This record gives sequence, C-alpha cells and structure tokens, in this order.
Amino acid sequence: MFSKNKNPSKLDAEQRELYDNARHRILQKRRLFQHFVIFLIGATFLIVLNVVIGYKEEFKLWGYDWFVTAILLWAFLFFIHLINVYVINSFMGRAWKNRQMERLVSKQQEKIAEMQKQVEKDYPLPEHKKTKPVDKPKEIKPGPEKSANPDDLDQPYNT
Repeated sequence: MFSKNKNPSKLDAEQRELYDNARHRILQKRRLFQHFVIFLIGATFLIVLNVVIGYKEEFKLWGYDWFVTAILLWAFLFFIHLINVYVINSFMGRAWKNRQMERLVSKQQEKIAEMQKQVEKDYPLPEHKKTKPVDKPKEIKPGPEKSANPDDLDQPYNT
C-alpha cells in the first residue's frame, strides 16, 4: 500500500487517443447493432399487430397497409444510422477533424500576421523606439556618504 514501487499504467497521449477512438467506434457499432435488433423486434410487432390481431386493417397510407409504411420509414432511419457509422465516420472521423483544425488554425495565424503587418504599416513606432535596444538596469553603487550639514537647507533630509 505504501511501497515506493508503484506501477501506474503508462499510456502516453497517442496511445490514450487510439484507445479512446477504438472505444468510441465500438460504442457506435454496438448502438447500431442494438438499433437493428430493436428494428427487427418492432417490425415483427407491427406485422403481428396488423395482420394477426387485425388492428386498423382498413387504414392505408399511399395505398399500402400502415405497418408497411411504418416499417419502411424505420428502415430508412436505420439505413441513415448505418451510413453514419460505416461511411461518414470513416471519411469524417478523428483524422478529418484534426486536419480541419490544423487548417483553421493556420488560416487564423495568417490573418493575425496580416493584421499585424497592417497595424505596423498604419501606426509605425517612432524610430528611436524601434532601434533602441533594451538596456540592462544600472547597478546602484554605494557612493561616499554626504555629510549632514545643517546649513545646506536645499538638500532633502534623506539624501
């Protein structure tokens, strides 16, 4: 418990990012699989509800039974989810996000440099301030002490 030899897990930032990305992808695929299972159960329930139980048999949307329309809409939503997980994420995943971030940062840096040049052009510094190097502070050397002459009233008391 209080030993000096502690072995913390040493994951550097790159390994941690790879781990987080893998965990995120696994979670996406798991949710897609759950959506598929719920879709199958729900579609079966809608078919049983309409065909076996006879709920709203006479109701039709666009010439089809209502459950067919509901299942087709749900299948369309599942297809969008599938495209999002397998197609869009591969093109617009973490690498795409990093490239976009680097591109935007470089654009901002270019704009800042351009604005800095414009400011320097519009409001130039005086010449003596531009070329004058920064001097080191002068050292204060102790000098000869002045005698305290009561006749010398022009001098301040402390000096």
